[in-house]
Amino acid sequence: MHNFEYRHGELYCEQVPVSRIAKEVGTPCYIYSYATLVRHFRAYDGAFKSVPHVIAFAMKANSNIAILRLMAKEGSGVDIVSGGELFRALKAGVPPSKIVFAGVGKSAEEIREALKADVLMFNVESSAELQALNEVAASVGVKARVALRINPDIDPKTHPYISTGLKKSKFGIAADRALEEFTLASSLANIDVVGVHKHIGSQLTEVTPFVAAVKKVVTLVGALKAQGINIQYVNIGGGLGITYSDETPPLPQDLADAVAPLLKDLNVTLIMEPGRVIVGNAGILVTKV
Repeated sequence: MHNFEYRHGELYCEQVPVSRIAKEVGTPCYIYSYATLVRHFRAYDGAFKSVPHVIAFAMKANSNIAILRLMAKEGSGVDIVSGGELFRALKAGVPPSKIVFAGVGKSAEEIREALKADVLMFNVESSAELQALNEVAASVGVKARVALRINPDIDPKTHPYISTGLKKSKFGIAADRALEEFTLASSLANIDVVGVHKHIGSQLTEVTPFVAAVKKVVTLVGALKAQGINIQYVNIGGGLGITYSDETPPLPQDLADAVAPLLKDLNVTLIMEPGRVIVGNAGILVTKV
């Protein structure tokens, strides 16, 4: 749902005519509905109230400072993929303890800045990144908290360009190498292994792929704990879709009803990285033609 509607032939955002805003600020301009953003965040947050969780808004979906401040005010963390996003998140008042640093192209300088800021954790994509992170953390004199991103080889049933959970995808560590990589990570002096991460794709319109991927993660967490690797966080990523035309994606509550019971006995904190589903239909671009 959103707060844009026509009244007597004129488009409104909440209680304000869009034409009035356009006249005051000029065009082109973006207009976002505060009420819509709050409702979407609270729908996600409330859906998972049965399990300890952190919502890390996927900043790539919208990095506007005002929106980030709103997310922080509501209690959200953020999922970042660059040093620039780290700067904006901190500027917006997001606590470092709720910042997750993801992405495949982290530079040494970006890692260093994130370590100094004491972000919650890094989502690590490969052995090479793990080694690089260990070296930078050693130079700073700290331990880097990490979650290893696992590729569960699950078809998310979305567009192939935004599908990231199949074995052929470049993202994450293959599931059959997971135990080996976690063992390596645990042996590194400046790495603190705290979580498992997965993200199988974007614009998902079914719950089934989420469930299949989470079941694989649950099995892995059990095996890791049996080896003495204390997993504290399970990050299931984002990807819940929105309606563009005739799609009927599940609601956050549908996702929670399917996924939360699988995690209840793991004694972990759940992390989620919704983006599009929070902001996708909460704003409009206004232009003159």
